Amino acid sequence: MFGWFKKKTQKAPVVKEITLYAVADGELIAIEEVKDIVFSQKMMGDGFAIIPTNGSISAPISGKVENVFPTKHAVGFSYAGLEVLLHMGIDTVALNGEPFDTIVSEGQEVQSSTLVSEVDLAKLAEEDKDNAMIVIFTNGNDVIESFDLTASGSVTKGQAIGKIVLK
Repeated sequence: MFGWFKKKTQKAPVVKEITLYAVADGELIAIEEVKDIVFSQKMMGDGFAIIPTNGSISAPISGKVENVFPTKHAVGFSYAGLEVLLHMGIDTVALNGEPFDTIVSEGQEVQSSTLVSEVDLAKLAEEDKDNAMIVIFTNGNDVIESFDLTASGSVTKGQAIGKIVLK
């Protein structure tokens, strides 16, 4: 009747802010600077990109791997309702996964330090493919109140570079 002897259940904390991390060592650029109209005009969502100096690629957020594309060129992540796509290079799907040693798997929990993929940047150059590591918030219009990059220029893999405030 009074509930005195019932176990109290703890509610999961409501996540309001998500930290964004650099996915590679390199140059952080605005999404509008990406050399592909689909990404630069935000047709898939807002985001950012890093022009990498090496092929070691890590997770853009702490969360869960939702999808690893069969061609290993893209990985989907989620956390607190936010969906994030890491797209490695431009027009790289045609390479059938060859330059990508993507080692994460669906359902895996990741942190900013989690290695996602080793990308053969020389192979991308040989195939005349842009090597931008593009991070897109695919459902941002529905869940993001604000998105702010707090870093610019040269960044280090795993470095906190911005934040998202959820609605």
